Amino acid sequence: MDYNAAFQISASGMQVEKLRLDVTAANIANMNSAAPSAAQAYSPLRVTSQAIPLSFSQQFGRMYEVASGGVQVLGVTPQAVAPRMVHEPGHPYADAQGMVAYPAVNHTAEMVNMNLALRAYEANVAAMNAAKTMAARALDIGGQQ
Repeated sequence: MDYNAAFQISASGMQVEKLRLDVTAANIANMNSAAPSAAQAYSPLRVTSQAIPLSFSQQFGRMYEVASGGVQVLGVTPQAVAPRMVHEPGHPYADAQGMVAYPAVNHTAEMVNMNLALRAYEANVAAMNAAKTMAARALDIGGQQ
Protein backbone atom coordinates (compact mmCIF):
# COMPACT_ATOMS: atom_id res chain seq x y z
CA MET A 1 0.00 0.00 0.00
CA ASP A 2 1.27 3.45 -0.89
CA TYR A 3 0.82 5.45 2.32
CA ASN A 4 2.10 8.62 0.67
CA ALA A 5 -0.90 8.57 -1.70
CA ALA A 6 -3.27 8.14 1.25
CA PHE A 7 -1.66 11.13 2.98
CA GLN A 8 -1.92 13.24 -0.20
CA ILE A 9 -5.59 12.38 -0.69
CA SER A 10 -6.43 13.33 2.89
CA ALA A 11 -4.35 16.51 2.65
CA SER A 12 -6.13 17.62 -0.53
CA GLY A 13 -9.48 17.03 1.16
CA MET A 14 -8.41 19.05 4.18
CA GLN A 15 -7.30 21.94 1.93
CA VAL A 16 -10.67 22.04 0.17
CA GLU A 17 -12.62 21.89 3.42
CA LYS A 18 -10.48 24.63 4.99
CA LEU A 19 -11.23 26.86 2.00
CA ARG A 20 -14.92 25.99 2.34
CA LEU A 21 -14.78 27.02 6.02
CA ASP A 22 -12.99 30.28 5.14
CA VAL A 23 -15.55 31.17 2.47
CA THR A 24 -18.46 30.36 4.79
CA ALA A 25 -16.91 32.52 7.51
CA ALA A 26 -16.57 35.39 5.00
CA ASN A 27 -20.23 35.02 4.03
CA ILE A 28 -21.33 35.15 7.67
CA ALA A 29 -19.02 38.09 8.41
CA ASN A 30 -20.51 40.12 5.55
CA MET A 31 -24.11 39.13 6.25
CA ASN A 32 -25.08 42.46 7.83
CA SER A 33 -22.94 44.81 5.75
CA ALA A 34 -25.14 47.37 4.03
CA ALA A 35 -24.39 48.60 0.53
CA PRO A 36 -25.10 51.97 -1.13
CA SER A 37 -27.05 50.20 -3.88
CA ALA A 38 -28.39 46.72 -4.66
CA ALA A 39 -25.73 46.30 -7.36
CA GLN A 40 -22.93 46.90 -4.85
CA ALA A 41 -24.19 44.46 -2.21
CA TYR A 42 -21.92 41.58 -1.21
CA SER A 43 -22.68 38.37 -3.10
CA PRO A 44 -22.44 35.15 -1.07
CA LEU A 45 -19.65 32.87 -2.30
CA ARG A 46 -19.54 29.10 -2.85
CA VAL A 47 -16.60 26.75 -3.31
CA THR A 48 -16.83 24.39 -6.27
CA SER A 49 -14.68 21.26 -6.11
CA GLN A 50 -14.32 17.92 -7.85
CA ALA A 51 -12.34 14.73 -7.65
CA ILE A 52 -8.96 14.99 -9.36
CA PRO A 53 -9.31 13.24 -12.71
CA LEU A 54 -6.94 10.31 -13.10
CA SER A 55 -4.83 9.80 -16.23
CA PHE A 56 -5.04 6.60 -18.26
CA SER A 57 -1.93 5.20 -16.60
CA GLN A 58 -3.36 5.94 -13.16
CA GLN A 59 -6.67 4.32 -14.14
CA PHE A 60 -4.75 1.28 -15.39
CA GLY A 61 -2.65 1.29 -12.22
CA ARG A 62 -5.81 0.98 -10.13
CA MET A 63 -5.78 -2.72 -10.89
CA TYR A 64 -2.45 -2.86 -9.08
CA GLU A 65 -3.42 -0.45 -6.26
CA VAL A 66 -0.98 2.32 -7.22
CA ALA A 67 -3.44 5.01 -8.28
CA SER A 68 -3.54 8.30 -6.45
CA GLY A 69 -6.38 10.76 -6.31
CA GLY A 70 -7.85 13.44 -4.17
CA VAL A 71 -9.91 16.53 -4.68
CA GLN A 72 -9.27 19.93 -6.22
CA VAL A 73 -10.93 23.33 -6.09
CA LEU A 74 -12.47 24.44 -9.36
CA GLY A 75 -13.17 27.92 -8.08
CA VAL A 76 -14.89 30.21 -5.65
CA THR A 77 -17.92 31.68 -7.37
CA PRO A 78 -20.40 34.33 -6.26
CA GLN A 79 -24.02 33.27 -6.12
CA ALA A 80 -26.47 35.12 -8.34
CA VAL A 81 -29.03 36.06 -5.69
CA ALA A 82 -30.91 39.32 -5.26
CA PRO A 83 -29.91 41.32 -2.19
CA ARG A 84 -32.16 41.46 0.84
CA MET A 85 -33.95 44.82 0.93
CA VAL A 86 -34.80 46.17 4.39
CA HIS A 87 -36.91 49.23 5.15
CA GLU A 88 -34.65 51.57 7.18
CA PRO A 89 -35.45 55.16 6.23
CA GLY A 90 -32.88 56.67 8.63
CA HIS A 91 -29.93 54.63 7.29
CA PRO A 92 -27.26 56.57 5.33
CA TYR A 93 -27.54 54.07 2.43
CA ALA A 94 -31.34 54.23 2.22
CA ASP A 95 -32.76 54.92 -1.24
CA ALA A 96 -35.73 57.20 -2.00
CA GLN A 97 -38.18 54.59 -0.68
CA GLY A 98 -36.14 54.09 2.52
CA MET A 99 -34.85 50.65 1.47
CA VAL A 100 -31.31 49.48 2.28
CA ALA A 101 -29.58 46.61 0.40
CA TYR A 102 -28.06 43.82 2.50
CA PRO A 103 -26.42 40.63 1.21
CA ALA A 104 -28.79 37.69 0.70
CA VAL A 105 -26.84 35.41 3.02
CA ASN A 106 -28.92 32.64 4.56
CA HIS A 107 -27.48 32.25 8.06
CA THR A 108 -28.98 28.79 8.60
CA ALA A 109 -27.62 27.46 5.30
CA GLU A 110 -24.20 28.92 6.07
CA MET A 111 -24.12 27.26 9.48
CA VAL A 112 -25.10 23.91 7.94
CA ASN A 113 -22.38 24.38 5.30
CA MET A 114 -19.86 25.19 8.02
CA ASN A 115 -20.85 22.11 10.02
CA LEU A 116 -20.56 19.87 6.93
CA ALA A 117 -17.14 21.27 6.07
CA LEU A 118 -15.97 20.78 9.65
CA ARG A 119 -17.14 17.15 9.70
CA ALA A 120 -15.52 16.46 6.32
CA TYR A 121 -12.26 18.00 7.57
CA GLU A 122 -12.42 15.80 10.68
CA ALA A 123 -13.05 12.73 8.51
CA ASN A 124 -9.93 13.51 6.46
CA VAL A 125 -7.90 13.90 9.66
CA ALA A 126 -9.21 10.54 10.89
CA ALA A 127 -8.31 8.88 7.57
CA MET A 128 -4.81 10.35 7.71
CA ASN A 129 -4.34 9.16 11.29
CA ALA A 130 -5.56 5.68 10.35
CA ALA A 131 -3.04 5.51 7.48
CA LYS A 132 -0.29 6.71 9.82
CA THR A 133 -1.21 4.04 12.37
CA MET A 134 -1.25 1.32 9.70
CA ALA A 135 2.15 2.41 8.40
CA ALA A 136 3.61 2.39 11.92
CA ARG A 137 2.08 -1.02 12.65
CA ALA A 138 3.48 -2.41 9.39
CA LEU A 139 6.95 -1.22 10.43
CA ASP A 140 6.50 -2.84 13.84
CA ILE A 141 5.46 -6.16 12.28
CA GLY A 142 8.33 -6.02 9.78
CA GLY A 143 10.85 -5.30 12.56
CA GLN A 144 9.96 -8.39 14.60
CA GLN A 145 12.08 -11.48 14.16
